[in-house]
Amino acid sequence: MTEIIIQTENNKKQIAFIENGKLLEYYEEDKEYRRREGNIYIGIVRDVINGMQSAFIDIGTEKNSFIHLKDILPKIDETKETQKNDTEIGKIVKTNQKLLVQVKKDSNEKKGARVSTHINLPSKYIALLPNTDIITISQKIEDEKEQQRLKKLVKDNLSEGNGAIIRTSAQGKQEEIIEDIKKVEKKWNNIIQTSISPDLKEPKLLYKSENIIEKMLIDLAGNAIEKITVNDKNIKKEIEDLKAQNQEYSNLKIEIKEKENLLAIYDLKKQIEKIQNRKIWLKCGGFITIDKTEALTAIDVNTGKYTGNQNLEQTVYKVNSEATIEIAKQLRLRDIGGIVIIDYIDMKNQENKEKIEKLLKEELKKDRSKTQVEGFTKLDLMELTRKHVCSHKD
Repeated sequence: MTEIIIQTENNKKQIAFIENGKLLEYYEEDKEYRRREGNIYIGIVRDVINGMQSAFIDIGTEKNSFIHLKDILPKIDETKETQKNDTEIGKIVKTNQKLLVQVKKDSNEKKGARVSTHINLPSKYIALLPNTDIITISQKIEDEKEQQRLKKLVKDNLSEGNGAIIRTSAQGKQEEIIEDIKKVEKKWNNIIQTSISPDLKEPKLLYKSENIIEKMLIDLAGNAIEKITVNDKNIKKEIEDLKAQNQEYSNLKIEIKEKENLLAIYDLKKQIEKIQNRKIWLKCGGFITIDKTEALTAIDVNTGKYTGNQNLEQTVYKVNSEATIEIAKQLRLRDIGGIVIIDYIDMKNQENKEKIEKLLKEELKKDRSKTQVEGFTKLDLMELTRKHVCSHKD
């Protein structure tokens, strides 16, 4: 059974996605912390820094946000951020100019938010990419005929000047996708109309992104969530309203256990505590360590207590295989985003390295977040990127 558990206590909300009692995803939401990632604003350029090819944008928050030239120039496709351009940013944006931007990374104690003019407006079956002609599809949809069908369907129904990312949930759907496109394009047109209003003189929030619960329901409805259990009547009402707006949630059970500690009832405390551990032991006796820095997350694989009963290469391959499965699980559990570097135990056999890379890609398909495996570098380090699901204060 797949369930979402929402424990509300004081100013903190703890959200657990579980399958047959096993924790798959876990998030914490502080009521005092305002998540802005995904929000769309009309901002005002306050300062242009030519030497850094960047600018500071006032979006009405405590700190001005930051935009780089590459986040202003148009994308040529979804794999390449922008076309190469030697133009100075000062020739593209001017001080006091209004700019429509989306928050891509939340602010923290040291920095303001990072914003972009490359808008991504998510919906159930697609994510709308305005002002592009890019149509791309989830890597998790592997059937070529289905890929072509979906691309044609979306292209035929999108308005001119809009692109889209076709989501995994679109697989097998037709009329639902057409309705979804209409819905999200209407939302985008409303944003545009508000942004060009002559009465708009100050920075303003034009679109608020989904909260964690809304995002989970959008992403996971196709995975047949059977039940949501909460301990707060306000949260229950919020979910019931979402259910009423979407036929796909018709079989979803919503249960309330007021004033109960749901994490204790579902025996989740120990599983949640393990997420904080730097070292994670593997069944074979090996272990991995996870170290987060500002720039990237480094994961190291070690043989630990495992010595094996075959040759060294097979021993190493077994530890690396178990580590790969655990790493994919931990990336999702901890919602690790950005660059991830995995230092596997050295393998001399090229075929084994290819098997590990293939296994990693397969395991990451279980993750609803976008991941990109770059492969082994010249230093024999595995490099990948992952887009975190929800923003964090750090």
